[in-house]
Amino acid sequence: MSSAAVAFLAAIAVATVVMALIQVGAVIYAARLAKRMEALVGRLERDVQPMIERLTAMSGEAARAATLTAQQVERVDRTLNLLGSRVDRAVDGAQRALVRPAREGAALAAALRATVVTLRELRKRRREASSPRAEDEDALFIG
Repeated sequence: MSSAAVAFLAAIAVATVVMALIQVGAVIYAARLAKRMEALVGRLERDVQPMIERLTAMSGEAARAATLTAQQVERVDRTLNLLGSRVDRAVDGAQRALVRPAREGAALAAALRATVVTLRELRKRRREASSPRAEDEDALFIG
């Protein structure tokens, strides 16, 4: 082999060793980076876990509060419906208790009015019948 070929072979060998060293360095760096990332993820999980637990507890309490609120709203609705029906019954009873006697009172007042009108007409007729008429008085006039 010629010296130029040996020089080229030596250059190729040196370049291959340098590339191998660079690759080994990249693998070592990647392994260290992976360890750091794993430690970071572990620390993040430890730090975030209590927050997740608190959020879970808070969401459970919120769901419980929503359930209690819905139950209270249903109770209020039932109570208001019951109150409304009782008020309706009370108003109906009051109307029956007041309107019927009022109608009877109105009927009694109409009957009294009719009686008074009838008595007035009878008096008027009696007066007219008992008092002499103007024509009868003219016939009796001597003059």
